[in-house]
Amino acid sequence: MTEVVIYTDGACSGNPGRGGWGVVLRWNGTQKELHGGDAQTTNNRMELMAAIQALEALNRPSRVQLHTDSTYLLNGITKWVPVWEGNGWRTAARKPVKNEDLWRRLVEAMNGHEVSWLWVKGHAGEEGNERADALARLGIEEVAGVP
Repeated sequence: MTEVVIYTDGACSGNPGRGGWGVVLRWNGTQKELHGGDAQTTNNRMELMAAIQALEALNRPSRVQLHTDSTYLLNGITKWVPVWEGNGWRTAARKPVKNEDLWRRLVEAMNGHEVSWLWVKGHAGEEGNERADALARLGIEEVAGVP
């Protein structure tokens, strides 16, 4: 199994507002960067999209260390999703899960991979996280039409 280290980040200019996501993938001495954005979104959706895009970019089963500075993403995928799935994608208050479409897509993107979810403090000098943040901001600029 290929070992892959991933850093993801999402960003928003206004929340909701223009958003971007960024990904740094590293394996076998190779690094690949991805980014994108959405004209009207939320920060949480961009955090989810970064993880989804990262995992969907893998073209073979991999052992993944995925680093995120989002406690929403980390807690969601490690604690809340199993409960939501058991509740028919409803919260404990029986309300629809926010961002259900992306949570379901993330669960699907994890299939075939062994994913370890790791939290990293944002804006604290961690090189991979800082680069993912810069890529997310680039996604916002591209959506805004900034050259």
